[in-house]
Amino acid sequence: MVKLRESGEMYLETIKILSNKSDKVRSIDIAEYMEFSKPSVSRAVSILKDDGYIIVDNNGYITLTEKGEEIATDIYEKHVVLTKLLVKLGVDPEIADQDACKIEHDISDETFEVLKKLYKKLESE
Repeated sequence: MVKLRESGEMYLETIKILSNKSDKVRSIDIAEYMEFSKPSVSRAVSILKDDGYIIVDNNGYITLTEKGEEIATDIYEKHVVLTKLLVKLGVDPEIADQDACKIEHDISDETFEVLKKLYKKLESE
């Protein structure tokens, strides 16, 4: 399987976040959330659709496919856990969120699992 680019992962994560808030996600919602231009989002949505990560219905509503959901869930979990871990370690929450966003796309599954265990251990103390 070809690794999805970081930008694609960010779009899938955004669709996941917006889907958690509302059943109906449109390109305009993604553009507003990510603060990207409508043409940029339209192009990305087209690519994600062609690659089978999302479905766009006749009304323009976007849903994740099974493979899109899997990637989005993975990236979102990494973002949440890394942000919480960094905050727990004393990093300012805004900086922790920004850094987690950068790390989540490159961290190996093995390293993430170790950090997740560390976070759970710190939470129980």
